[in-house]
Amino acid sequence: MSSRFKQSGKTISRYFNSILDGVIRLQGRLLKVPEPIPDNCIDNRWRWFKKCLGALDGTYIRVCVPEQDKPRYRTRKGEVATNVLGLDYLFGCYYLVDDGYTNGQGYLAPYRGIRYHLSEWRNRRAPNNHEEYFNMKHAAARNMIERCFGLLKMRWACCLLLNLIRGEMVVDPLENELNGTENGETNQDGDVLGTIEPLDQWTAWRDNLAMQMYDEWNRNIH
Repeated sequence: MSSRFKQSGKTISRYFNSILDGVIRLQGRLLKVPEPIPDNCIDNRWRWFKKCLGALDGTYIRVCVPEQDKPRYRTRKGEVATNVLGLDYLFGCYYLVDDGYTNGQGYLAPYRGIRYHLSEWRNRRAPNNHEEYFNMKHAAARNMIERCFGLLKMRWACCLLLNLIRGEMVVDPLENELNGTENGETNQDGDVLGTIEPLDQWTAWRDNLAMQMYDEWNRNIH
C-alpha cells in the first residue's frame, strides 16, 4: 500500500488503525449475527427451511502475491487466487450448501445426480418427483449466496460496506448488473469437503421435507 499510494509506512499504519477503530465503534451496525428462519416465515423461497441460517459457499478471490508465492495460490484454471468460505455457525441450526458438501449435521445439501441449477428449470419445466422439486427450491434459496459474492466482488471485497447497504436498502442497486447470472464466480473447481460424515437421520429428514414440499405443490396445481 505504501508503494501504490506513495505514502510512508507510518502514514499507512495511522490510517489503517483509524479505520479499524471506526469498525470497532460501529460493530453493532456492521457486524450482524445471522438469525435462523423463523417458524412463521411466509417467504415462499425460505418458508420450508425453518431454522436455516442462510446459504454457505466458497468463492475464489484473485490476489496479488510475490512471484515466488504464486504456485501456492495457483488454481486449477491457472489463476492466482485464494479460496474464501463465507459462513457463520449457531448450534442447532444449519446452512444450505451445494453438492460438494456432505449432507450431514448442520449442512443441508441437494440430491446429487438430480437436476439442480436454476437454468435447468427455465421454460416452465416442471419437476417430476420430490427430489427434483426439493432441488429446485433449494437452488432458488441458495442462489442468494452466489449473488452476494457477485456484489461483494463488485465492491472490491468491502464486506462491511456490503453489510451496511444490505441492512439499509431493500434492493442493492448493483443487483441490476447481476440479472441473468446464476453462479457468479463461486468455487467452480468443485472440491469436495469430506470432513462432515453423512448421517442417516439427516438424510431421512431431508427425504421427509422433500416429500412434504412436493405433496403441497401437487395439491396446489391439481
